[in-house]
Amino acid sequence: MMDQSTQAEPNTDKLAQNAHSEIRYVARQPILNLHGRVHGYELLFRYGQEHSFSGDRKQATRTILDDTLNFGFERLTGGLPAFINCSAESILEQLVEVLPPATTVIEINGAADFSPALLAACRRLKSIGYYLALDNFIWEQRLEPLAEIADYIKVDFCNSTPDQRREVRSRFQKSSTCLIAVKVESESIQAQARKEGFSFFQGYYFCQPELLSHAKIPANRLIHVQILHHLYRDPLDLPELCKLVKFDAALTYRLLRLVNSPGFAIRQQICNIEMAIVLVGEATFRRIASLAILSELNSGKPPEVLRMTLMRARFCELAAPLCGLQPDEQYLLGMLSLLPAMLRMPMDTLVAQMPMRHEIHQALLGTNNAERGLLQWLEAYERGAWELCDTLAQNAHLHQQQLVHFYNEAMAWNSSEPDSA
Repeated sequence: MMDQSTQAEPNTDKLAQNAHSEIRYVARQPILNLHGRVHGYELLFRYGQEHSFSGDRKQATRTILDDTLNFGFERLTGGLPAFINCSAESILEQLVEVLPPATTVIEINGAADFSPALLAACRRLKSIGYYLALDNFIWEQRLEPLAEIADYIKVDFCNSTPDQRREVRSRFQKSSTCLIAVKVESESIQAQARKEGFSFFQGYYFCQPELLSHAKIPANRLIHVQILHHLYRDPLDLPELCKLVKFDAALTYRLLRLVNSPGFAIRQQICNIEMAIVLVGEATFRRIASLAILSELNSGKPPEVLRMTLMRARFCELAAPLCGLQPDEQYLLGMLSLLPAMLRMPMDTLVAQMPMRHEIHQALLGTNNAERGLLQWLEAYERGAWELCDTLAQNAHLHQQQLVHFYNEAMAWNSSEPDSA
């Protein structure tokens, strides 16, 4: 996010010099609706090794806008609205107009100073199709003219009181303005926000659900977890895997349906599950089985959990060679990292049922060992915790540029993945 605080003397030479050499960081945070579906993403930017933008704010804003175009809206948001924090300068100088109006939500900090010129510029942006959001919003009389044209009002649940939120709701209850609860990091906060009348939620509450204590994994779910483990052994232990698949009628059906599809054109009779797996190939079977199982485990949960699961798995797989780790094992680690969110069970209960290496068990439980390094970096990156990303990469002797590249590759790969298998 851009730094709105008082700036030092402009250092345009440094910014221009680094423009083509520094790493460009961009992460995204989902905004979910009442049904748990992604409404849009807030894009978080960082330039080079700075933790926020400094120097010439005009040049910094140009860099943000340029990065957005270079990364591509479709790649970043899958065609959903992109919420982008903008400075007053970028709005007054019409810099933001390089972005597509239909999918751009321009965010303005509610604590900023607003001039008549800025209000006029915002009205003009609205007239040509852009959407407007007021961030860090607490009701003040001076904000009324801008609030009247805002499409979204974002309220920080960690830095607002119930009375302040009640005031906001009373001001917008008869308007079409959407209220977004920000920093919603648990199911209990999300439930409170719903009760208070908010219709959109930003935060990772869906990754940290209220867990069921002293629960046992249902038999069918335990089979799924065991199959996931066997899927990423190299080579596949086909006899053992087939024993497990036999207990999953839905997965068996998917496999046989795939074998009989026109794409494979198999004219021989299929005698058993092992034969079917051999015919479709290990890589294809791993893919369809992973998607089928994860979709089933994620039933009733926000689809964003599944997307994040697949993205984490792909990132850890791609980056594994940087750390001398096994790609298949890292894929499994990334995939299982959000299993508690899907099953609403503590990780220690889940890992006890999975026959994996001790180091992977410990990594899933939060131990900062070598096996967990990539996942830990990714978790920090997802939240835009840039300074922590730097520290983790430096401690592990990893190159940030390569990690960011693999993040972008995983995001692009994940954008083509279906919501369910």
